[in-house]
Amino acid sequence: MKNKKQATISKDKKAAKPITWFDKINQLPERYSERSILLSFLGWALLMAIINFNARISEAHDDALYIEAAYRFVNEFPNYFYTANAPFYPMFLAILIKLFGFKLIVFKMFNVLFLLLSVYFYFKAFFKKVPFVVLLPVMFFVSGNHHIIYFSSMTFTESMFMFLQGLLFYVVRVFLEKYMHLQYKDFKHLYKEYLLIGLCVFLLMVTRSVAIVLIPTIVFFFYWILKDKKAVVYSIFSWLVFYLPYKLLIRLIFGNVSQYSNQSKILLQKDPYDASLGQEDFAGFIQRFLDNSELYLSKRFFQIVGWMSEQNTDTYGIIALLMWALFLWGSWKIYKQKNYLLLFSSIYTLGLMVLSFIILQARWDQPRIIMVAMPVLLLVYFYLFYQLFHTSIFWKKGYTLLIFILIISMLISTIKRGIKNIPIVIKNLQGDIYYGYTPDWQNFLRASEWCGKNLPETSYVASRKAPMSFIYGKRKFFPIYSVIKKDPETNQSNPDSALIFFKENKVTHILLANLRVDPTKNTGQVINTIHNILEPISKKYPESLKLIHTEGEVEPCYVYEIHYPENLK
Repeated sequence: MKNKKQATISKDKKAAKPITWFDKINQLPERYSERSILLSFLGWALLMAIINFNARISEAHDDALYIEAAYRFVNEFPNYFYTANAPFYPMFLAILIKLFGFKLIVFKMFNVLFLLLSVYFYFKAFFKKVPFVVLLPVMFFVSGNHHIIYFSSMTFTESMFMFLQGLLFYVVRVFLEKYMHLQYKDFKHLYKEYLLIGLCVFLLMVTRSVAIVLIPTIVFFFYWILKDKKAVVYSIFSWLVFYLPYKLLIRLIFGNVSQYSNQSKILLQKDPYDASLGQEDFAGFIQRFLDNSELYLSKRFFQIVGWMSEQNTDTYGIIALLMWALFLWGSWKIYKQKNYLLLFSSIYTLGLMVLSFIILQARWDQPRIIMVAMPVLLLVYFYLFYQLFHTSIFWKKGYTLLIFILIISMLISTIKRGIKNIPIVIKNLQGDIYYGYTPDWQNFLRASEWCGKNLPETSYVASRKAPMSFIYGKRKFFPIYSVIKKDPETNQSNPDSALIFFKENKVTHILLANLRVDPTKNTGQVINTIHNILEPISKKYPESLKLIHTEGEVEPCYVYEIHYPENLK
């Protein structure tokens, strides 16, 4: 009898499956409360934001552009409307300027708040809607990836956009949970949820123009997935409730303006900085999609998660193809299992990437283009791996190892940058606003400040980075983004045409900076846009350019006063 009992126990032990780290991670929501897990991610995000806080303007230009636009909204109202990109974030900054004055740190603190809100809403949206072993690496990405943390203290739109995306996903979760349990799915019973969806769609579209893909996403999701034609009408109506009054108000105040007008002109060009090269054709847009797929799915994706060097320039078509295949496979799995929240998110993210890859010229190649899509990308990838491997102990271990590698690589990247950043931000907050910039940028920004303090108010200074000059010079600068009046034979400006152009725009001075092509080291190669404008002018009209100030001895920046020739026609 005893031997029989021992044999039964031994048999039960063999039958019992061992508890792996995979299982322990998945059981965390049973051991700890939702609130404590959420607070852990929020605390981690706040800590990373503090040690990586950047008190300066980035060299990427766009964050200064948004601040300049906000300043112009306040001071040139109603004669100015921002059309370079979507206008909502500059409008928001304009409100901050009215409330707090022109305080860069205040602007940045709100982006830290948006980071925390994005962590909160991504967690609330997907907690217990996907296995925790799927959600865990995604939440570490949202709360601690060094790129996301970087944008949390920069005046770019990314932190606000990530927050609004998370809010949309959470609102869709609330909607679906109620929708699935209602016998009568009419507008009367769901009007709050529909209106919240409409509000989120509206805010996302005016924050980032590419979010227009939400309209076809909603139509596809409600019509083809939920098979509810009325839901399509209700959701579009809810969006129009916010969008139409906004358009009417903008038209009444600012006139016939559109956030898509200037953008579409540039995006349709073969080269965003040279209209003379003509408009893109159908084959060109297909090539853009292929090129951007390689750039973002075989390079930027892996750089952002810390698996590839930031200096790497290689792209791999086969990896991009594999990444697309895995995403579509994962989305199909999600569809078959009717995980409607994740399916909605993946359809939207698919549209976001496809539209971005088609309309954006590959030369821009910025990590933030795909960064905003990566939380859902990671969710889909890990959900697919979970479905494929969760029944095998061997593959469970492999999956867990993949999670730990991803998390550790992100932590190392973020913490290393934070340790390096701490002495810089301390210096900045103590008043040394140029500490942390390379000498070429220090000289350029100091020269901009010199112009603001020493030139007459009637002066109008041309600058290659006009928004950044504005931040430090505290005055409006004339923007030069490409070689003006280019001679196709020399690729330099025609001197007469360039001077006439400056004169017509009332330009009195010009900044000649030596900004590095390679920002990491001084190779002697500089961004030579202004050089190619001034060199032919100085050759034909040597008296027309008078050097009045030099900032710096190494990689200097020069301030020239323009004297227009009397015989200029």
